[in-house]
Amino acid sequence: MVRRFFRASLMLLLMCWGVLQPGTAPAAPPLEVSAVRLGLHEDKTRFVMEMSAAPAYDIFLLADPYRIVIDLPQVNWNAGEGTAERKGVIENYRWGLFKKDTSRVVLDVAGPVKILQAVTLPPASGKPWRFFIDIQKTDEAAFRAALAEHRQNQEPEQVALVAPPPTEARKYTIVVDAGHGGIDPGAIGKSGVYEKKITLAVSRKIRDLLKKNPKYTVLMTRDDDIFLSLRERVAVGRHAGADLFVSIHADSISRPDFRGAAVYTLSENASDDEAAELAKEENKSDLIAGVDLSAQDDTVQGILIDLAQRETKNFSVKFAEMLTPEIARSGMKVRGRSHRFAGFRVLKAPDVPSVLVELGYLSNREDERILKSGAGQQNLAEAIAAAVDKYFETVDP
Repeated sequence: MVRRFFRASLMLLLMCWGVLQPGTAPAAPPLEVSAVRLGLHEDKTRFVMEMSAAPAYDIFLLADPYRIVIDLPQVNWNAGEGTAERKGVIENYRWGLFKKDTSRVVLDVAGPVKILQAVTLPPASGKPWRFFIDIQKTDEAAFRAALAEHRQNQEPEQVALVAPPPTEARKYTIVVDAGHGGIDPGAIGKSGVYEKKITLAVSRKIRDLLKKNPKYTVLMTRDDDIFLSLRERVAVGRHAGADLFVSIHADSISRPDFRGAAVYTLSENASDDEAAELAKEENKSDLIAGVDLSAQDDTVQGILIDLAQRETKNFSVKFAEMLTPEIARSGMKVRGRSHRFAGFRVLKAPDVPSVLVELGYLSNREDERILKSGAGQQNLAEAIAAAVDKYFETVDP
């Protein structure tokens, strides 16, 4: 009885101090995924996750290409980096933070499939909680029917802005877009560094430099390790009424001798084969993260939007031409034909001048060394900030 009285008194004191609110309990520790495995069982393939507790989850199918998506609360992933080893109908899997408080697992599957069951097993025989799904081949008609049912029940997608549009006196609004993130790591460097980490580090430095100038309002599409679809990135710039959109990336290529930065602006006709291939790879970001590509509509529609975009492209080109010499002065080599054109979806806002900056090649040891170093990142950020200053001193979009 004394123990119960002491416990009740302690809870009352904590409420008075504001540590606990009435009707609340201490926050539960985050879920942990400790192991993942694939198994073959007669005519089905099983995907298993060992976890620290029973998860809440949402499972759905995606087409073109065929994928299974498992959404979970945000988890600590201690099960390795995934596997490319095919087993049964599962060709590969990947995981990562999809949005705030949501982790996502994406299974690439070999064709139309159906989910036979999703099961959560409590701890037993020395094993932790286990969550598994059983998958089986099916025909195209059954797959499409399951896909249509999910889309019918889905809530309309809401695009959340990182910050509200400015309401104070006229400023130039600049959106800095750190490429990739969350479940989409981007390119992987020689040392194993992820592009998403490089782009976020440089983008934060650009933001901090630009915010020192009172005439700029600076927004970031993401300020942590989270996934944003290409459409959401474009929407941040458009909703903010941005005067400039700068998307930061770091390339990778099969030739380790290739190095140097390049700046891209939008054109449906790529300036060369390399630019076309790069745009194709960057535009796969939504596919990698398990976004329903059928729901993506073209930002560019109609004659009036096309006319607006022509003027926007001209502003984009002006900024690109100011940016490349600044990067060259930063110590990073600049590629020949350093201003290029390609059909990057993230540049398709018809009313926001936009460029995509490839800071260098993570597949090249010298470029990677610069991109990983704090000094190299700072020099590149200063180069981009200097180009922004020159741009707005010259033009008034």
